[in-house]
Amino acid sequence: MPLRILLPAIGSSGDVHPVIALGRALRLRGHAVEVAANEYFCEPVTAAGLGFVALGTRAQADAIMKDPRLWHPHRGFECIVDHALLPHLRSLYRMIEERRGPSLVVAATTLCLGARVAQERLGVATATLHLQPSVFRSHVDSGRLSFLNLGPGMPRAVKTALFWLIDAIFVERAIAPELNGFRATLGLPSVRGVFSRYVHSPQLVLGLFPDWFAPAQADWPGNTHLTGFLMHDDGGLRDEQEEAEAFLSSGPPPVVVTPGSAAMDRGEFFARTAAACHSLGLRAMLVTNHAAQLPASLPPGIRAFSYLPFSRILPKAAAIVYHGGIGTLAQAVRAAVPHLIVANAHDQPDNGQRIERLGLGRWVGSSRYRAGRAARLVSEIIGSAEIRQRCREFAPRIDSAASLERACALIEGLG
Repeated sequence: MPLRILLPAIGSSGDVHPVIALGRALRLRGHAVEVAANEYFCEPVTAAGLGFVALGTRAQADAIMKDPRLWHPHRGFECIVDHALLPHLRSLYRMIEERRGPSLVVAATTLCLGARVAQERLGVATATLHLQPSVFRSHVDSGRLSFLNLGPGMPRAVKTALFWLIDAIFVERAIAPELNGFRATLGLPSVRGVFSRYVHSPQLVLGLFPDWFAPAQADWPGNTHLTGFLMHDDGGLRDEQEEAEAFLSSGPPPVVVTPGSAAMDRGEFFARTAAACHSLGLRAMLVTNHAAQLPASLPPGIRAFSYLPFSRILPKAAAIVYHGGIGTLAQAVRAAVPHLIVANAHDQPDNGQRIERLGLGRWVGSSRYRAGRAARLVSEIIGSAEIRQRCREFAPRIDSAASLERACALIEGLG
């Protein structure tokens, strides 16, 4: 029967765009779909024909983007908890409470803990959507956490100790008082292990990435299903698209350079990458909505643009230099372009390591991204026949339609 489906998403474009793709597919299957996200995303959500409900204001989105902690390798998590996770805990619970009923299904992204509380207290069928494999902890292969490689080479006992320290020092201290205080008002007991256990719905967990990118580990939640990447991007401004197309057709394929939609202070990243491309005689497209972080002047062959639809631009590019966000990563894999990931924090180092393991490019931490190294790395990914061949091999593995079909069927199963 037709369901009422609420899709709460907390995060930047890379977190919200896959949810828009999922919502559009569910609507086409006959369901009534609402997306709950920051009001910054109202236009793209409604343009996709979906209902929209605000979960946060533009002022809150601006505050997190301006917070210098956001891209700090150690304080970034604290920033997200303060600005995104805790402020929406109670409001998301109330939103679900208002919509409760036998046909309601909720599929919420990682940071939406209010949905997990509503699942327990109100009995609402709920799926957890994880866009990044770094959300899953494993004593077998947990990828990379900042400068720590938590892969198979690290002993299990060491991983256990590290996870305990991370929870004790960072996670529980930052989240548990507010979360458990709210749970107490609802008559629910306290919980521990927020990011080791509680963040995963006991009914259904969807990893919105393919198994060749991050194979499911034996100690992940047993109800986890990997769907593959869900692809979506906005159309952008028509005039700017026309300028971009004209630039693309006016010379050799350029390098696309972007620090992600939420980055406002990546001036050194742009300056070093632009200088590297210029020194190598490469054209480049610098993409950002926040022009203040761009160099004051750009050399010939290097142009700046605001938001561009990567699904159209990247297939005509020579390579991409970017932050390692999962949404941009998926678009780049589908476009078969070599990757250079300059990782800051959060899931970016893990995504970078996985891309390098697959032979699709290289990655480096932002603190080690200096002018000389930038030029060497850009030259390497552009000049490597092996990387280009690997990119061509992996591009056909992305089937967004099949991924959406699988995700929709699993969510419908909750109804």
